[in-house]
This record gives sequence, C-alpha cells and structure tokens, in this order.
Amino acid sequence: MENAVKSRLQSVQFGEVQTFKNIAILPLIAPAEGTFQYRTLGEALATSDIAITEVSAGGSVPELMVVNRGSKCVLLIDGEELAGAKQNRVLNTSILIKEVSETKIPVSCTEQGRWSYASMAFSESGNVMAYKSRSKKTRSVQCSLEAGGTPTSDQGEVWHGIAELQAQARAPSPTSAMSDVYKAREDDLRKCDEIFKSVPNQVGLLAFIAGEPAGADMVSLASAYAKLHPKLVRSYTLEALLVQPKPGEDGLDAQAKPALADGITARAKAFLAEVLAAEERQFPSVGHGTDHRYKSKALAGTALVHENEVIHAAFFRLDETEQPERMASYRHRRRFTV
Repeated sequence: MENAVKSRLQSVQFGEVQTFKNIAILPLIAPAEGTFQYRTLGEALATSDIAITEVSAGGSVPELMVVNRGSKCVLLIDGEELAGAKQNRVLNTSILIKEVSETKIPVSCTEQGRWSYASMAFSESGNVMAYKSRSKKTRSVQCSLEAGGTPTSDQGEVWHGIAELQAQARAPSPTSAMSDVYKAREDDLRKCDEIFKSVPNQVGLLAFIAGEPAGADMVSLASAYAKLHPKLVRSYTLEALLVQPKPGEDGLDAQAKPALADGITARAKAFLAEVLAAEERQFPSVGHGTDHRYKSKALAGTALVHENEVIHAAFFRLDETEQPERMASYRHRRRFTV
C-alpha cells in the first residue's frame, strides 16, 4: 500500500460512537490536518468560481465539462451528485480540479427518465450516492480502469441500483431520479442529521449497519469534511433506514446500544486492517494527483493522493452479490452514451 494512504489509515483516531436505530457512526479524527488547500464543490459553486455543464449542446451521458475560474483547486468527491442540465449525474471518482482550468469529468447518470434541459448548468444536489450503489460503482470503475484506463462505470448497474432503492423506499419517481428517493425520506433523514453531528477535528466517518462495517470516507482537511459531513452521513443512513428489522426487533434498543458501542472499535480496527491488506493499483487522475484503487474479496476502495496527502478516500464492504466471483466480467457489461 502506498505510504501516504497507509500512514493516514494508521494515524487516524476514533471519536465517540453515535447511534440511532440500526446505525452507528464512528467519527474519524486526524491528529494533524493536511496542508494542501482546496475548496469543496459547494463552496466553489456558491461564489460562481466553478461552472459545470454538458460537454456540448447535445450532451454525453458519461462526461461533463468543469470550468474552474478560481485560483484554488476544487475537490469533487466520488459519488457526489450534480443536479440539472439534461439529467442528474454522480462523480465516478474523486477529482481535484486544477486551478483556472477546463476539465472533462467522468460521471454516471442518476436520472434515467430525463434527457432534456432543466437548466444550462449543474448545481449541487446535496446528495452523495447511496452507499451500496456507490460500492458497486467503485468496483465497476476499477474494472474499467484495469481494462482500458478510463474511469467508466457500469451504467446499467447504476440504474438497477436506483430502481431497487426506489422500490425499497416506496418512492416512485417520474424520471427515475435518485434524488427523489432522498426527498421522499427527508423526514427520516433529518432525524439522522440531528443525531449524527460532526465533531471537532473530524476528517471522516466509518459507518456501521446492524453492527457491521458498511463503509468509510475521509478527507485531508477538517474544514472541508465539515461541509461534506451531512451528505456523507445521508449516503449511509438512507439505505440503513430502509432495512426491515428482524421479528421482535426495532433497531437498537437502549440495552443493545452500549454493547454495540463496545464492539465498534474492534470492528473498526479490523476493517481498516483489511483495507491495509488490500491489493492496490494506481492510475492517473483526471485532475491533480493519482487515483489509487483497492480491492479484496469483500472490499472495494479508492483514494486520491496529491503531494503525498490523501485528499479523499472511500472504502466499502461488498456484499455477496458484489464480490468478484459473483460479478459479471467487465467486458460483458453495458455502457450507455448519447
């Protein structure tokens, strides 16, 4: 494993476990912040320093154009959703957009039923793709990088994941938009917002569903993480809230919570140890830095490294349907372009 990623994972500290129903969030605290400075998508859009549009009037499903007029880099994180233009999209990988630049970025569609302009430019939807779909996308993008060097997703798989999410949430959408599921569950998600607050010096989170690790996200700057925290939390809690409790159970009762918290640290250490042991490959990034990819039998991960700092990293537990021996060969997967 590359030294910057290994050092970051080994140095991270755990905050106090936060719990709600079948969900536990373990804050990840950094003993020291990174020094490389950048802005988040929301910050750059708020000052109009960045503009994101279709690549042309006709558009192309798997690509968008980003124009950065500012003198600072802008971080777009894997799974972050952009709303508007001809259809909503999510980032296929984390990208550090260069200063004063024009960059084509790889994306996936999260609104299958629309291909007409809602606006000329994209805005921040406020969502990050739900973690199960994101984990599958992470693995399919790695397959694409290994096969042809391009960060392309399995678009059919993305649409299938959104359809499953809509069915689970009982949230039909006229355009099959992922964002409509989040809107339909806004009341439940707001409760999670109130419980899972960011804490001082937090740079990431490790999410547990029903006591088992689901995934982790971390960035290099606590100030950037504070802005990303709400939508990262929602990317894990949305699907967790849709899980039906076992007979006689209703999430985590008062007696179960302390026992869960006691075991979280051990499970967290085991999960990070698994990440450290995962196979690593490196690929050129679309923007600044290097795209690191990680995989094992039951794990998929990605890390964007620039100037020896881990700008953003995400690691996911794969369920049985996502594990390599059960996944279709990438060369047989469908790609969708317009």
